Amino acid sequence: MTVEVPHESAPLDSGAAIPLLGFGTWQITGPEAQDAVGWALDVGYRHLDTATVYGNEKEVGAALSASGVARDDVFITTKCPPTKAGRELETLQASLAALGTDRVDLWLIHWPGGGSDIALWSALVEARDAGLARDIGVSNFSLTQLDELVEATGVRPAVNQIEWSPLLFDRALLDGHRDRGVVLEGYSALRGGTLDHPVITDIATRHDRTPAQVIIRWHLQHSVVVIPKSVRQDRIRSNADVAGLQLTEDDMAALDSLGKG
Repeated sequence: MTVEVPHESAPLDSGAAIPLLGFGTWQITGPEAQDAVGWALDVGYRHLDTATVYGNEKEVGAALSASGVARDDVFITTKCPPTKAGRELETLQASLAALGTDRVDLWLIHWPGGGSDIALWSALVEARDAGLARDIGVSNFSLTQLDELVEATGVRPAVNQIEWSPLLFDRALLDGHRDRGVVLEGYSALRGGTLDHPVITDIATRHDRTPAQVIIRWHLQHSVVVIPKSVRQDRIRSNADVAGLQLTEDDMAALDSLGKG
């Protein structure tokens, strides 16, 4: 069965583009991680999301190496925990070695570190300027925290990765990222009661699609990056098969209404 993988992307500060559909790897480790990433690449995912604290960068790199897909054709994101403050370059070098590459496409501060954020961000800027990360960004930052980084360094994050789904939709937050030129990326899109919400299941039924496909397509039509994860080959395929799905304006409005406004 042919999978219609979407190819939409969002431009980043470097001139590169981040695929709006990625494959998430949180809480997937060992051989299971390598298998899942291999299946994702085989289906057509070209964006892989990992992190130092996930403990699976080696498996992600091994899956890419074994896939036959060219490194330059795959967008790789990893993340630095604020607990590595003062050892950022060492942390990135370890990530690069594990992934089997000399540069990541996107390196994020994994979560705010309080008083260390500015120093952490400055280290990411240095890594970008040294060619070790093509673009840099953050995860789990508020708009105020984004502004603080820019005010202190003059460099804006290319991406902010936060928890995002129809149940968490916040128009002001989405617009705030757009106004700042920061790409919004969502994680945990398929948890927290989304898959069995009656509004979502009704839309899925009318389109003869799965609730997961509806949620993923909703992200794409908002130009928000989404990184669904699974260790099941059938779901990895199904989650990617959304290029042929188009939600109506009424569908989008109904999904938006589930959030904060």
